[in-house]
Amino acid sequence: MKAKTSDGASIAISVHGPADGSLVVLSHGWAAGRGVWDSVVPQLVDAGLRVVTYDQRGHGESTEGISPIGIARFAMDLGDVLAAVNASDAVVVGHSGGGFAALCHAITDSSRIAGLVLLATAAHEQNTPKGEVRLMGNPMFSFAIRRGALGRKMISSTVGSDISRDALEAHRSLFAGTSRKVRAACFGCTSGMDLRPGLASVSVPAVLLHGEADTVIKPELGRVVAETLPKADFEEIPRAGHMLPLEAPDRVVRAILELTSR
Repeated sequence: MKAKTSDGASIAISVHGPADGSLVVLSHGWAAGRGVWDSVVPQLVDAGLRVVTYDQRGHGESTEGISPIGIARFAMDLGDVLAAVNASDAVVVGHSGGGFAALCHAITDSSRIAGLVLLATAAHEQNTPKGEVRLMGNPMFSFAIRRGALGRKMISSTVGSDISRDALEAHRSLFAGTSRKVRAACFGCTSGMDLRPGLASVSVPAVLLHGEADTVIKPELGRVVAETLPKADFEEIPRAGHMLPLEAPDRVVRAILELTSR
């Protein structure tokens, strides 16, 4: 299934589970893809939910379109996905950059959203150093990240010590599979981002999960989001890093089920 955006991008969508199930839409982070949810989706479907996953523009099977990559554009893409699946009361789950998009969209238009589950995300202080942005686009970095053992070692600092080898390899593969141009654009587009002024207008319930050992987005930034949203709960997951869909899929599933049952 595809959703067409106003700037000509084609967003690849997968729909799982029963047609009459409560709707959950999963929005992945930068340099990932629909596959990051592979341990989450079957559990949600088994619980009777209808689950939508999609590739962010420039990731996986989705094209880039003509607009510059940015938080507002990703938020609009999420709106296009919600419209394409005829969502009315969806629980939107956003990981990392997918959480930025979910928050931005909820601030702008929450008419199709019944709740938010936000994983390892923030609303401000995401000013990636210019050197790191350049590294994301560096051909030698891209070459190295494609090497199995070397690539896993290079990204191991983004996850907790308890992650399985298979989950770490899935992380590496998704990261390496994203073009260096898109990686650099994503990590560079958050400079100056501050969604905090709009958070008070988001009236839907939210659950925020953050890895205690997250070095990519500090847990205290997730806590700020929870304290600013009107109806939000916050939990730190011991020993987990940034990749919660891969590191703590059972806890992610539980949070989604808790919210959908409200």
